[in-house]
Formats: sequence, structure tokens, C-alpha cells
Amino acid sequence: MADTGADRRIAVVGGGMAAARFAERYTALGGPGTVTVYAAEARTPYSRVLLAEVLAGRYDPEAIALPLGTARLRTGCEAVAVDPAARTLALADGAVEPWDDLVLATGANPVLPPIGGLRRPDGRGLAEGVHTLRSLDDCARLAEQAVTARRAVVIGGGVLGVSAARALAALGVRTEIVHQAPHLIERQLDAEAGAVLRERLSALGVGTYCRNRARAVATGPDRVTGVRLANGHLLDCDLVVLACGTRPRTALAHAAGLPVATGVLVDDRLAAGAPHVSAIGDCAEHRGTVHGLAVPAWDQADVLALRLSGADPGARYTGSRPPSRLSVGGLEYAAFGAVDETLDEGLDVLRLTDATRGSYKKLVLRGDRLVGAILLGDLAGLDALTDAWERDDPLTGHPLHLLTAAAPS
Repeated sequence: MADTGADRRIAVVGGGMAAARFAERYTALGGPGTVTVYAAEARTPYSRVLLAEVLAGRYDPEAIALPLGTARLRTGCEAVAVDPAARTLALADGAVEPWDDLVLATGANPVLPPIGGLRRPDGRGLAEGVHTLRSLDDCARLAEQAVTARRAVVIGGGVLGVSAARALAALGVRTEIVHQAPHLIERQLDAEAGAVLRERLSALGVGTYCRNRARAVATGPDRVTGVRLANGHLLDCDLVVLACGTRPRTALAHAAGLPVATGVLVDDRLAAGAPHVSAIGDCAEHRGTVHGLAVPAWDQADVLALRLSGADPGARYTGSRPPSRLSVGGLEYAAFGAVDETLDEGLDVLRLTDATRGSYKKLVLRGDRLVGAILLGDLAGLDALTDAWERDDPLTGHPLHLLTAAAPS
């Protein structure tokens, strides 16, 4: 039986945002026992959503560190095996650590697209000049090579790809985005917002190739020399950033016999299929969804901290509806809810476009209720809009005031 008193040992596997949030909240709630965070990276947990800002030089790495409360932190400690029956955690250095409760917050790995030329000839790592952007170490290597780079290609035009491209442009590197979808950030933005974003990026020195697929990375004797598109066109470059999404890290859970689909399967208690084992953050799959976003990870960490600390043993996670948001170097957008009105004939739309300021606002309504919105280039009024959406109360007055009231004075 697990210890629930002062000697209780809670092991948190992972050094990311979910792990840090849980440790901070659990200790702030006065949860019993000791929380130990086992981080594979040799540094304090930090905010990954600000990596592009670090790359652009707007933040020092130390500035994005996350608090852990009174939890113990063991850096450079990679977990290699979990034994749910014995309640032990095996580390890469050979140590075996006991636990009473285990929290898996192992995060996600960057997806490498199925294209040629990504790896070195010997298969050991990525080709010289090819980068991912998932850690501060990735950020440091990319920043170092950006100093002498002539031209960069970012493969992937989602939030991370746009953030990375904007950061590279801020460093003076001519940058282009290659994206398969019809427009940038297509999961959160509509075509009109995508077009405004493309123009904003162009003004900032970033070119965009939408409806294009990278077929291969071309390499020379020393490093990458270009990206070949599916249509045969070659984009000359000496720097490539892969921003093709992430995949939950589930190997540890799978080897331990825990239920895994896309992510580690969890219920509303965030229990992971074995007694006293939970999973949160990018590695967790709840009700068929792997969120891969900061706010759901924080929500899950908060719920689990309430439950395990005893502050609210009945706490349950029923899902998150966070706005998708980007803010990097003066380029901002936020989107939430149903933003594609074509999927439902019962929706009405209000749009406000300011070509001079490069801003775009869209409200999607069902009757007198706000069901979704996009704000690009001007986030004034976002709090009022998200509040109206989350409350799901009837709007008072004409909904146009939600757009005009948010416009700059």
C-alpha cells in the first residue's frame, strides 16, 4: 500500500512544463511527503513556448526557467524503466529509485518528416545544418549556426514553424517556410487570417511556400545546401528547421505495460492504467485527445496536484478549451472555438480587416452566443472575448461591439 504520510515519495518523470507545474502546485498545496523531479536534461525545467523568443535574443535562457516549489530536482537523470508492481524507477546511471506515486510527464519528441537527406551518412544524428527546435540545446545550436547562415528554410507552417521563422528573420537570416496546407497555421486560422499572416511575415522578411511539400534535403560535403520541393524546385539554403509537429513520448509507459494509443491513456483522474501511476502533459491522451499545448498541460497538472495532495481528492479533468496563441517579436494571434463557419450552416460571421495595421478579427456566432473567434495582429479585447465564449451566455447588444470595442483607439 502506498505511503500517504510524511514519508510519501512522489516521482515525477520529465523536466518540462507539466512536470514543473505539478511539482509547484503540489508543494504549494502542502501535499505530504517529498516530490522528486527526474529531468533528463541537465538544466532546470523551462518554458518551451518561449524557445523562439530565446532564439531571437529577446530572452536569456535563465529568464524562462520555471518554479518547482519545494520539490527536489535531479537533472541529467534519464529514466529508462518503470516497474509499476515493485514501484521502482530505473535510471540511466544504474540507480533504482522507489516511489509511492509516479507521475509521467515525459513530453513529446519532434516529428521527423519522411524525406531524404535529413540524417548524416552514418545515420548518427541530423545532417549538419538541419535542426529541430524542442529544447534549449536545440536553440543554442541553431543560434550559433544562424550567425553565419545565408538563408534558412523552415519545413512546417504551424505555430512552431511560424515562430521559428520569425525568430530567424529577427537574427537577419533570410527565411522561407515550406508548408503543405493551403495556408499557415491552418488548424487554428481560416484562409483570410492565413493570408494576412502571410503578408505580415513577408513584411518581416519571411517568404512562404504554401501548398508545397518538401521532398528531400540536399547536402554538400560539409552541410545542407538546399531543400528540394515535390514540384522539383530547389530552395537554396544552408540552414533547415524541422517544425512538423510532435509525437508523445510513450516508450517508457509502453515497456511498463501501461495502456498506450497515440499517447499514454488516462481517465478523468489522470490515472494511467496501473495503481498510483498518472500521466499529464504532452505524453497523455485523454478521451482520445493529445493536446500538445501548454494550457491543457497546466490544467492537468493542477487537477492531479489537487487529487494527490488531498486538497481535493475528487478533482477530475474533463478537458480543456484553451485559445491557441502566438506572440513572437510583435507578431501575435489568438484563436479559439469554432473558427470554420462552413462546417455548420447555423453559424453567422462578423469580420473586421485593417490592411493598414495588418490586423484581422473574426467572430463566429450561433444566434446570440459567441462560439469562436480569431484575432490577428491586434489582441486587444481578447480577455473579454474569451470570457464571453467560456461563459456561453447570451451576448448583450449587437455583437459588433465585441469587435469595435477591441479595436485600437
